[in-house]
Amino acid sequence: MTATAPPTSTARPRPDGGLSPRRRWTVLAVCCLSMFLVGLDTTIVNVGLPEIGRALDIGTRGLEWTVDAYTLALAGLLISAGALADRFGRRRVFRAGLAVFGAASVLCALAPSAGLLVAARVLQGAGASMLSPVALAIVVNALPDPRERARAIGIWASVFGLSMAAGPVTGGVLVEALGWRALFWVNVPVVAAALVLTALFVPESRAGKARRLDLPGQLLLTLVVAVTVGVLIEGPHIGWTSPAIPAACAVAVVAAAVLVRVELRRPEPLVDPRLFRGPAFSGAVLGAVAVFTALNATLLLSTLYLQHTRGWSPTAAGLATLPMALAATVFAPLSGRLTGRTGPRLPLVLAGGFLTAGGLLLTRLAPGTGVPLLLLAYALIGTGFGFANAPITHTAVSGLPPERAGVAGAITSTARQVGAALGIAAAGGLAAGTAPADLAHASRPGWYLVAGCGLSLLLVARASRSSRG
Repeated sequence: MTATAPPTSTARPRPDGGLSPRRRWTVLAVCCLSMFLVGLDTTIVNVGLPEIGRALDIGTRGLEWTVDAYTLALAGLLISAGALADRFGRRRVFRAGLAVFGAASVLCALAPSAGLLVAARVLQGAGASMLSPVALAIVVNALPDPRERARAIGIWASVFGLSMAAGPVTGGVLVEALGWRALFWVNVPVVAAALVLTALFVPESRAGKARRLDLPGQLLLTLVVAVTVGVLIEGPHIGWTSPAIPAACAVAVVAAAVLVRVELRRPEPLVDPRLFRGPAFSGAVLGAVAVFTALNATLLLSTLYLQHTRGWSPTAAGLATLPMALAATVFAPLSGRLTGRTGPRLPLVLAGGFLTAGGLLLTRLAPGTGVPLLLLAYALIGTGFGFANAPITHTAVSGLPPERAGVAGAITSTARQVGAALGIAAAGGLAAGTAPADLAHASRPGWYLVAGCGLSLLLVARASRSSRG
């Protein structure tokens, strides 16, 4: 490595991004490591929930908040973290996120009670909010060429599929061999390695012009996202007709209206509502919600069906869904190459088609459905998921100038979290109070929802540009 200072986005980037090809792809590898860490942490903890409940004497709702606290903090802070990274430096915020995530993982591993574990998970979610969108902004800055960037985003998306596949298996091995606390200790060496690699290889970048901090926008946006995700998490448990639900919805609607009014009047808003007038950008955001609604509804309904209705062990149920994760891992890089070569439309059409086919196939689910049909349906859904992520992310990032890459990545990441909460809420509502023998029939609306999400991607494809870039 030379001693030359890495370029920042304050100057017009050279066609090669100012970095050698090897350095650019090393930056991508380091950033993908953070994506893997965030995704793995979500799936790996789910496997250990029963053991955590026994060790800390936590009931079902407490266990669910061990997962939900992380999701809520992550979703609520993503866009603010992306904006801060654009202003103060993406590598700086990325390293801070790694440090917070690592420290929170240690606190989770040492937590002596349910309350402290949930608090540490909130802190872990805050750290994670500084990783995924900020790392994407670093990649965008390091790879300014649209074709190369699209291929990189495809690889980026495949990492999520790999974390899906690795999470349940890794979690099961760790819990059986070392206990539930190992689920959090495993993050520490990964964070340490990422911190070292970031210091060695990742260049600093920030917006060319320092934008003013939009504190009112950040506070209002955090409130809107947190309340919305909170309603989706709690609705199935306290009942959608509970007085708390419409009250919370009213708070979210009023806060959203005030947010739009405030942001339209600010010279440098955190999120400019006018961005959503463009069909490509708004379609990418809606597509992200749809894809993750379908994915999370599929994961939860499949877990409940395989373990409760079929009586399979957690390990067997995890192995049954491997075709979904592996298909996502295989087809995401191909989607990235297609996006770079032809634009986002074709990958989105393929994503919508496969997702719709998988959802419709599972509407035939019965207590004794053959394993080959299940594996085929999961593979179709995983293929659709793999094709969807690259064009959605690429379209969103291309909809904003490079100096706003942190916000662009954060908006789609927030949309994914909202979609995840929506999918879990829908699946949980269908399964609530349903006898195991009736679950296959009761889950049919959920599979129609998955198919409907696939059809919505076909509409997003119509709104997308067919040209490169």
